[in-house]
Amino acid sequence: MGGFFFNLNCKIMRKLICLFFLLIAYNTFSQIPSVDIKTLNGGIINTADFDNDNSPIIISFWATWCKPCKQELENIHEVYDDWREETNVKLIAISIDDARNQAKIKPLVNSQGWEYEIYQDSNREFATKMGVGPIPHTFLLNSDKKIIWDHVTYREGDEEKLYEKILEITQ
Repeated sequence: MGGFFFNLNCKIMRKLICLFFLLIAYNTFSQIPSVDIKTLNGGIINTADFDNDNSPIIISFWATWCKPCKQELENIHEVYDDWREETNVKLIAISIDDARNQAKIKPLVNSQGWEYEIYQDSNREFATKMGVGPIPHTFLLNSDKKIIWDHVTYREGDEEKLYEKILEITQ
């Protein structure tokens, strides 16, 4: 009988140790990585410098050729002023367009009137470190710049789910 409880306790202990290391790994990787990316004017910004005065940040990975990406950013654009007024959220849009399509980014942004911070990750270093596969891929960061939610792809109305998450962390 004693052996049974010993084996049971060892199994529980192993699971607790695994859980402990998973939590450490999650905390380690839940912050955005530090990567140099380009501004639309050719400058460089490090992603560790993203800031919003202790308010939430949305990071949206997109491309000029991605119709759902543009739809998501356009739908958020329609409500963005209200979101900012109510929650002080900031949206940072990261284009993963390659060198062939880089020239299309700024004209598209200007024609849409998007007032987001827009950057270029042409070599996809930042996207890779963030675990971005299919786009659009949207992340929500809390006031500590920790990733608390992410969403892949876009369907009409997904921006409402995002806003609900923003409200959860700002109220």
